[in-house]
This record gives sequence, structure tokens and C-alpha cells, in this order.
Amino acid sequence: MKTKKVIVLPYDAAWESAFEAIRAEIQTALGDLMLGIEHVGSTSVKGMSAKPCIDIDVVIRDYSVFDAVVQKLDAIGYIHEGDLGIQDREAFKYADKPHLMTHHLYVCPRDSEELHRHIVFRDFLRKNPEAVKKYSRVKETAAQLFPDSIDQYIEYKSPCIEELYRECGLDKTKNY
Repeated sequence: MKTKKVIVLPYDAAWESAFEAIRAEIQTALGDLMLGIEHVGSTSVKGMSAKPCIDIDVVIRDYSVFDAVVQKLDAIGYIHEGDLGIQDREAFKYADKPHLMTHHLYVCPRDSEELHRHIVFRDFLRKNPEAVKKYSRVKETAAQLFPDSIDQYIEYKSPCIEELYRECGLDKTKNY
């Protein structure tokens, strides 16, 4: 689901309940096939400005259950898109879920470096309000400068992300 218009909004407490609604639907469908569901990305950090889109990582034990996960998610309207170039992070799109907030859904095995990166970065931001303020300002500026280009938006905020990765111990040379 490619972003057409870059919009960054101030933190909204409703994002947590929006995540819970999505989680409930996925949890009901997957049951024991999954180990957990993580709310990651900027909407998961209190006080963080964000694009109004919930990022979700469904955690599975390993790829031995993946085909069953794909079938169960397909049954509730999610279509597997592949890893989209990021190892051990499978993306899913959907077409008709007006009852849920816009979201990105990923499935990751528990030993996925990408899952690890998401969790470490989220937890670092949750504990560092100054980092949240700084990153929020950068994202707000990027959205103002590049409202029609997600690629330029991402490029603008990349130096800030790299700095925050260093602060929380993430190695940018690894593809977490």
C-alpha cells in the first residue's frame, strides 16, 4: 500500500484502540499459529507525530506455520505480497477493511532481524521523550517539504533515524 500523500499528524491516543481492533481481528483468525502481535512504528509511541497508519508485526515461531498463516489471513481479506525486499518480514495488503484504521501488516518469525529492529527502536523511543520530540519535528518538517513524495520524505528523515539507531544500539549495517 504505497502512500500517495504524505501527512504527519500529532500523536492521537485513538491509535492505540485502532491497533487493538486490528489485533482482535487477526488474533481471532490466527489463534495458536502466532506467538504475538506487536504494535510498532510511530503510532505505537505516545507523543510521537506520525503518518496515520498503524504498523503491525505478527510474530510466528518460524516459517513452518507460514503457509497456514497465509491461508488464515487470506480468509479475512489479507493478500500476501512477499517480503518486498526485506528478509524475514512478509508483507500483506488488503482491499476492503473500512471498519479498521489504515494499517500495514507484516508477519515475521520470532528470530527476524527486522522484528528485532522494530521492537528495539519502538522501546527506545517509548523511554526517551527528547528523542520523540526530535524525531517528530523532523517528520513534520519532511511532510511539509515533501507532501507528494514518500521517497523524499523518507530520505529527509533518514539521517535522524540513523542517529537514533546509533543511540539505541542498532547497527545500520545490519538489515534488522
